[in-house]
Amino acid sequence: MFENVIEFSSDKIIIENNKDILPEPAKLHIPDWFKKLEHSVENPTVKGCMPFLDTLVTGYILKMPIDYGIEHNVEVEGEKKTGMRSSAGAIDNLPSVINLNYNGTQNFHGQHQLTGCPYLEKNNNLPIHKILNPFIIKTPPGYSCLFVPPLNNTDDRFSIISGIVDTDTYEQEINFPFVINGEKYEVLKTVLKRGTPYVQIIPFKREKWKMKIKTEKREKIITSKFNFRKYLINNYKRSFWFKKSWK
Repeated sequence: MFENVIEFSSDKIIIENNKDILPEPAKLHIPDWFKKLEHSVENPTVKGCMPFLDTLVTGYILKMPIDYGIEHNVEVEGEKKTGMRSSAGAIDNLPSVINLNYNGTQNFHGQHQLTGCPYLEKNNNLPIHKILNPFIIKTPPGYSCLFVPPLNNTDDRFSIISGIVDTDTYEQEINFPFVINGEKYEVLKTVLKRGTPYVQIIPFKREKWKMKIKTEKREKIITSKFNFRKYLINNYKRSFWFKKSWK
């Protein structure tokens, strides 16, 4: 029996008629390149690195609810601009049946809101647009959610700006500002297709922590190193790693 449950709720039309964009456990989105890797004593690869694997399977994934057309840093009448369009028209005119949190306002952050932030420079100093998410995310009392780009599996064209929301008390849809990878694409014309993973959600319990710095006895350090070197391969997995469960 699972005590910790994360709920994703939306309009009946979204849930029943759009199965392909429903949130899913991150473990269902392990990249093909990782699956194809071999790992052995003769050929050690990242496939044997459990800390790396844990990043790929931890938490849950949100997927693009609709196709988004991107025209970034495109010159229009002598001025550099960025914009998003969807199959429903301009992003600011999306019907409420697709994005229930649409309130008629502009869905981007002006440059002044991120003055001095490296994200703004990466975005070619253009407005930062937002992806409208149609799901309300609910966690048990005392639990929040960390929202990040898919860990070690990020789309090279764009990434959301990470954030933390107290999803046990916040009962509205969460929108996601994102930046274009201007370091690679000075000008970008592309389509972020419906179903593209764009957010990884990691629930965590809010607890108080205190930092402590101390010295350690040499004997303990030696014992720890010995325990880590017991085997030729998969030392961390066999001696220290715990399997996690995300369903």
